[in-house]
Amino acid sequence: MADPKVLVYTPMGDVDAQYNELEEAGCKVTFGNADWRRAFGADESNVFPLADRRDAIIGAVMRGFTFSHEFMSRLPSTRIIAKLTIGYDDVDIDAAADLGILVTHSPTEANWGGVAEGTMTMMLTMLKRIREKDRHVREGGWRDDSLAGTYLGARQDGYDGITVGIIGLGRIGSRLCDLLAPWRVNLIAHDPYVDESKFAHHNARPVDMETLLRTSDVITIHSNLTAETEHLISEAQFGMMKPTAILLNAARGPIVDEDALFFALDRNKIAGAALDVFENEPLDLQSPLRGLGDKVLVSPHMVSANKGASLEPAVPWAINAAMTAMRGEVPRHVVNEAAIPKFLGRFGGNSLL
Repeated sequence: MADPKVLVYTPMGDVDAQYNELEEAGCKVTFGNADWRRAFGADESNVFPLADRRDAIIGAVMRGFTFSHEFMSRLPSTRIIAKLTIGYDDVDIDAAADLGILVTHSPTEANWGGVAEGTMTMMLTMLKRIREKDRHVREGGWRDDSLAGTYLGARQDGYDGITVGIIGLGRIGSRLCDLLAPWRVNLIAHDPYVDESKFAHHNARPVDMETLLRTSDVITIHSNLTAETEHLISEAQFGMMKPTAILLNAARGPIVDEDALFFALDRNKIAGAALDVFENEPLDLQSPLRGLGDKVLVSPHMVSANKGASLEPAVPWAINAAMTAMRGEVPRHVVNEAAIPKFLGRFGGNSLL
């Protein structure tokens, strides 16, 4: 009987209860450091000794560390890296495919639905000026016209409502459309990778990127981080936006050029930004974004985190993916499908369980 070994490199909660299915199947389970999930301390020197000779690796996205080609090439036993997150940008998925290592992710509704709800909250906080009103009253003030917010939806008196532009009409962008539907805003979206029928289903008008940037009052990003989307929003794009526009980013930090964002805000090229993600995390204490006052709303990359509905619902997904791969089969939610032929050539039909 094989002795399958599994690494859970970002444990959280009651790990014994969460992962006992693996132990009951005969797996030896090793746990890493919970702080690695919070962007602290993970590097090759402390991750590799735990990952070495592991058949399956499970965990959330780590900051400051990448499963690179060189790193994964030293893991000849590893069949799968099963992510508890929707994102997988700490894994070089092309390198994993070259090595025949499957990478799966966990698009649970708890996660992507939480991002949509959190984005809605950030949007309303900025548009309704909730922080400013709270501070004004705490400091002894009362009603003040300068604290007036923005009315979102179309009205019978002829007010057309604001335009919300959504970049990326996947699960999160689509859910945000649905959340905004009762508000009667003008919804536009840009996503060259989805069928036009999806726009119609979620009541969003498809537009090109330039039209979205020039006409939106709120621009919200919900695309994956790829070579194509890195610095998708930079100086030229900020130059197209309305001076009253607000940018929301709850996707991945490097999609927005942070230096260009600072200058756009500092020079009043746009009115504000709400950010759950940053180019480098955690946000540097010396980041100039910290000095922009209420122009910027910042959040510690946990807009999807809700009690009992953060990454915990993804644990069974990742366990199932890991066990399927250890049986020599292809699990669901593989993000690097190019890895499948080589994976099957290396491990197909060879069960460890």
